[in-house]
Amino acid sequence: MSSVKQSDFLCQPGDTLCDIRVYQQEVIIVPIFLLSSFLVTLVFIILLRYCPDKVERMRLKSSQSTPRRVLHGIDAPPGINVLEHESIALDMPSTYATFHPPKTYSSKRLSTPVSLPPEPDLSTPVSLPCTPDFSPPAPQKPTFTPIVQPRELPRQRLPESFNLVTPLRSAFSIRSDSSVSLYRARMDNRNVVLRVLNDTADPSERQNFLGFASFLAQLGPHPFLPELLGVVSLRAPLVTVVEELENKDLLSYLWQCRQERVEPPCEMTERRIFTMARQVASALEFLHNKDILHGNIRARSILVSKDYTAKLWGLHGVHKRKTQESTQRDDPSMKKWQAPELLARRPPSQGSDIWSFGILLYEMATLGDAPFAEVPVTELLQFHQRGKNLKKPSNCSNSLHTVIKGCTQWKEQDRPSLAEVAKKLAAGEKSASDKVLRAQMPVNIERYLQEAGYGEANSYTVF
Repeated sequence: MSSVKQSDFLCQPGDTLCDIRVYQQEVIIVPIFLLSSFLVTLVFIILLRYCPDKVERMRLKSSQSTPRRVLHGIDAPPGINVLEHESIALDMPSTYATFHPPKTYSSKRLSTPVSLPPEPDLSTPVSLPCTPDFSPPAPQKPTFTPIVQPRELPRQRLPESFNLVTPLRSAFSIRSDSSVSLYRARMDNRNVVLRVLNDTADPSERQNFLGFASFLAQLGPHPFLPELLGVVSLRAPLVTVVEELENKDLLSYLWQCRQERVEPPCEMTERRIFTMARQVASALEFLHNKDILHGNIRARSILVSKDYTAKLWGLHGVHKRKTQESTQRDDPSMKKWQAPELLARRPPSQGSDIWSFGILLYEMATLGDAPFAEVPVTELLQFHQRGKNLKKPSNCSNSLHTVIKGCTQWKEQDRPSLAEVAKKLAAGEKSASDKVLRAQMPVNIERYLQEAGYGEANSYTVF
């Protein structure tokens, strides 16, 4: 007997409720199920389009409830939840390919640097506050365990979504870092530098790459440290995004000031030296308050923005010493900037950074001359032991030279604290001259490398 006949048999003519009960599966259950499936699918598509982070967190949360699978990919650095980054091992293809800019991006170079907005709107989860956190010094541990994760850029923030990607060329390079490529790009209407891990990187280099980003995140923001904008760590290629400072490193900028016809004009004055030195001293004091020694204070470790703001960089050595327990004496090219106690193989201290800061002031006053140019590296300690010091540059005022001499005293206890240095710099800035400094001749790269104590195995890289 058919359903129609069954309805006619069970229900009285005109009994609508009885007919609905007979056909309830066809007229109620199936349409509701289809409508619910459509709504769930629509909500998921909307979330995937506009809230990819929430979808990722939901997926990761559900994956944690399942039995843990064996990872065969990148080992996460200390302090980063391995389960949270399990997608690196499970979703990655067998090859670790990085992107190649010219084909999928606009290869148009930025001929005119674009100024950074004073308060950039980074609505995506990559912004960091710009208020320095001066916390009291904590006991320094032999190893560094990151407790703050860098901001993960949204999943759609793939390399192809960066605009105007072009390779970033260093000022000069003897040997570049083979595991990291640098690119200049635009993101959220500002200039950025992309540090991209190459496809030739081994697991140890990948771990160090993510570990350094985590170290920068824990370090926290400071107005005179380059801003970490975010990372792409959930898929290849691994990318660290840092704000770009258009005038690159300070040493290259000082050498540019030696040239007569430069566009845009480069004008280094004594007042600007005091201003930039105060900015570097502020960043260095921020590190010292966190019980962190920089160990690499020199002109090439300072980055300069378009508006001539100086920001302290060169933090790779800090991370390396924290994770691998290496020392400041490992870099032979740093000898001319090292304090006598380090040359004598004694432990470093905050006074060692203050010595190097004094050498930095000498570099700025001479527009990039090598310190102790006439002294071979092998005779440098004996030179200091005889009580000799840096010669006063011709462009250097008495107030600036006093700060240089104070920072480069033989005994650590005779050197001023950073707070005292900051006061002297602030006082000197008020009475400093606005006369543009000039050098006798452009720099000779080969001669500089010899006078500065570089060897053929040393590299000159900024990021």
